Amino acid sequence: MIELYAFSTPNSVRVPIALEEMGLSYELRPVNVRKGEQKLPEHLAMNPNGKVPVLVDNDGPGGEPITLTESGAILVYLAEKSGKLLPKDGVARARVFEQMFFHLTGIGPAFGQLGFFKRQASEQIPFAIARFQAESERVLAVLEGVVGRRKYVAGDEFTIADIVHFGWLWRREFAGIDFEKTPNIARWYNEVDARPAVKRGVERVTALVPAA
Repeated sequence: MIELYAFSTPNSVRVPIALEEMGLSYELRPVNVRKGEQKLPEHLAMNPNGKVPVLVDNDGPGGEPITLTESGAILVYLAEKSGKLLPKDGVARARVFEQMFFHLTGIGPAFGQLGFFKRQASEQIPFAIARFQAESERVLAVLEGVVGRRKYVAGDEFTIADIVHFGWLWRREFAGIDFEKTPNIARWYNEVDARPAVKRGVERVTALVPAA
């Protein structure tokens, strides 16, 4: 059985989407990051970095349990376990990793920093906001060009690279970002968002948020 420790966050949502797309059974275990549960000793024992998601596969390679952190690594592991959403070799596989790394080193950090300085910092720092606003718009323009040339971010087929990009774009309002200037991203996003497995994954993580 696969156990997924997660919350309604851009990084967490990727994993249930992948599990739903791949048809893998799993149990979703909430870790309320708003209450700091990711810093509790029992969670730190699984992920010393104190973040979500964390995946525990009790039927890992060779039948041995495996615990994995970092959403990108988890998606690669699940794709190889299921044989789905990741080409086996060649240029197609390289394109998937290219887009995953572009998001994880570019779009995700830019959105995260922009959202922090806009919404969570104890004081407004105009230089920081302007810097990360410009960087967010720059990397979005790069992605706009990518999905202007391809149906999905890595080619003609839906892959784990699309799931990685979807996470932060699903939570884009945190950074105050919209798709007004990126119609190709809007087209791609709406197509991904409409997938039944994506809807199921999103519904499962949003259900983890306690009612106000």
